[in-house]
Amino acid sequence: MGAPGWTERNPIMSRFHSRGVFLTLCLAPAVLSSLHPECEYIFQLERDELRCLQYIAEQANASQTGCQPFWDAVVCWPRAGVGETVHRRCPAVFSLFRNNTGSVSRNCTSDGWSRLLPPYHVACSVDDDVPQTEQRYFTTVKLIYTVGYSVSLVVLALAVCVLLLFRRLRCARNFIHIQLFITFMLKAAAVFVRDAALFSGDDTDHCSLSTLACKASVVFCHYCVMANFFWLLVEALYLNSLLLSSFYRRRRCLWGFSLLGWGVPVFFIILWIGSRVYFEDSECWDIIEDSPYWWIIKGPIVVSIAVNFMLFVNIVRILIQKLNPRLIQFNNSCQYRRLTKSTLLLIPLFGTHYMFFSFLPDYFGVSLRFCLELCVGSFQGLLVAVLYCFLNQEVQNEVHMSWLRWQERNYGVVSPAAKGSQMDTPL
Repeated sequence: MGAPGWTERNPIMSRFHSRGVFLTLCLAPAVLSSLHPECEYIFQLERDELRCLQYIAEQANASQTGCQPFWDAVVCWPRAGVGETVHRRCPAVFSLFRNNTGSVSRNCTSDGWSRLLPPYHVACSVDDDVPQTEQRYFTTVKLIYTVGYSVSLVVLALAVCVLLLFRRLRCARNFIHIQLFITFMLKAAAVFVRDAALFSGDDTDHCSLSTLACKASVVFCHYCVMANFFWLLVEALYLNSLLLSSFYRRRRCLWGFSLLGWGVPVFFIILWIGSRVYFEDSECWDIIEDSPYWWIIKGPIVVSIAVNFMLFVNIVRILIQKLNPRLIQFNNSCQYRRLTKSTLLLIPLFGTHYMFFSFLPDYFGVSLRFCLELCVGSFQGLLVAVLYCFLNQEVQNEVHMSWLRWQERNYGVVSPAAKGSQMDTPL
């Protein structure tokens, strides 16, 4: 009598795949295990299957009476006589989802093995509805951040073109803006590359996926994210320098800013690659949970966020002092008020919301972290481009003047505004 057809859904694999995005995006002197705990459970399940198949092969020449041994994708059922009830405890893999595990049983009847009693999701405390809910949640999150990064990528590219096209807009301040825009564009592109490498199909095995392309996509993604945080720090440093009137108009400082924004992340990324190659060269380097080497990347980012936050507090303090009606001069009052408005608008975009999560464990507030870092964060580049470029009065004036000059060349129409602004100079 043969084994029944496998009609019960395997709750382990479906639950594992529904949690795949958790494993990829989660932000000990002894060397930890080279495998993620959930991957160890999956590999243990595969080892159990292999042992079961070997047992079945050994029993092939035994008596054909009763119920034959078989593997039901979770538990190995031994040979049994008609009328015998076989009990099996839930495998250890289910403790990943619940601490309490029970047992399941099958009856050997004259028609073969009976159906599982009770089902795995009941006996082993695995809720079948949770994976579907999680899958819908992850699908929605992925849709939102895909739209956000796509729109941001287009708007940022347009903003970079605008700042590069007009010669009068080429200054140190806009040079830093352009670098920041580029990091947001690279960050968006890196997310798409990573998704293509890691989530190309629903059947992708994240525990065994370990290709050079997949590792390169993860490294590229980490570098782009790190460079983005450091150029946000550069923006804060430059804004402080303007308010303090220190190294203003000194172009040599741009080399230092460029080294900080692009070079420092390269240094830490190389250190992290070396640590992964020699100590944790497992999977696709996308699983960073409980890894001490992850702090090679996370540590500098946390420091940059903290320094950025302190710089913005200092900016607000300086602006409050400079906007004191008794100390301010009429000539620069408009400039300071405009700078204050821009600064206050940009504070939420410069990582202040990261301050809360940066000093908490990676597993804390995962759902809220996903919404902020993926959904809201995907539109961050769009907001920065709008505030830094398209709502900038200087950019608007230059675009307007170019439009008037184009009308003059093609139709011979000279606007009084164009004549009156011939002597205007950018800030």
